[in-house]
Amino acid sequence: MGCVDLCYRERHHRKLKQFQRVEIKVKMDCEGCERRVRKSVEGMKGVTNVTVDPKQSKLTVEGFVQPNKVVQRVMHRTGKKAELWPYVPYDVVPHPYAPGAYDKKAPPGYVRNALADPLVAPLARASSFEVKYTSAFSDDNPNACTIM
Repeated sequence: MGCVDLCYRERHHRKLKQFQRVEIKVKMDCEGCERRVRKSVEGMKGVTNVTVDPKQSKLTVEGFVQPNKVVQRVMHRTGKKAELWPYVPYDVVPHPYAPGAYDKKAPPGYVRNALADPLVAPLARASSFEVKYTSAFSDDNPNACTIM
């Protein structure tokens, strides 16, 4: 009986989900769209809090959920295009105006997360050559050029 109980427990033991905050970009035009997006995820198992920001087209879901399942649920229930929040604050990216990082559709103070995209990342990162010559004329560098 001991082996049977142990095998039964191992088979039915589920991995616990971690508490996560999932941010999703969904275009919302009116209050009806906002209500439909909110109701699409409120009934999900594990959801504890839902916040909708229609000005930024942003849906924030908190709870014991998986991000991909939340995105799929929003797309299925609303029929709208949804994706994980692709923007980061302006200060996080070293070169916010690099091609691929700057997005004119981004909310104020945000740029695309170029460091996560392998095709755009080399353009958004400064090489050691650029850093060396940029710091040569910096006010923070005590050994900087004093000609300027």
